[in-house]
Amino acid sequence: MLIESLAEIDDQVAGIRRATGKTITWLMTQGADPLALLRRMKFETVGRHPVDGHELNFIEQVNQTWTYLAALAATRELLLLHPDAGGFHLAPGAHAAQPLDVMSVAPGLVGAETFAAVHPANNRKLAMDLAKLAGSAEKFRYVFFISPAYLGTQRLPDLERDGIQVWSVDVG
Repeated sequence: MLIESLAEIDDQVAGIRRATGKTITWLMTQGADPLALLRRMKFETVGRHPVDGHELNFIEQVNQTWTYLAALAATRELLLLHPDAGGFHLAPGAHAAQPLDVMSVAPGLVGAETFAAVHPANNRKLAMDLAKLAGSAEKFRYVFFISPAYLGTQRLPDLERDGIQVWSVDVG
């Protein structure tokens, strides 16, 4: 996915809201057996991919939704911080698609890892992303995350190391 403007981010977020709305509408029409509902959410393709729209199970939709929202929120900040980057390629969670979740069109300028978690220390996600970026050659390196432990969009210097900026972001 190539993002070159804030308007494109708004369009992507609107599409994610539509995909989420379809699944929530389905959820509200289901019967009263909670275990049967959880089974369907886990094992059946009752959800939608937040960007591509293909069918997924509900649990994967939740995970993918927040993965994309974190990358889009990060890209919003990066467009403001680096207007000279020529836009950004996003491939959140697609480990083989490109080396980092978000990379500037201008080669070697900006690279970022992004994630959503209850807390950035969970599963050592922040530590692993910092380690990954420590070995990358981009001039400007970032980790962006969405977490209820850090509300709003803010730089978090206390979490930074090796010249890598760490930011919490919000969907807005």
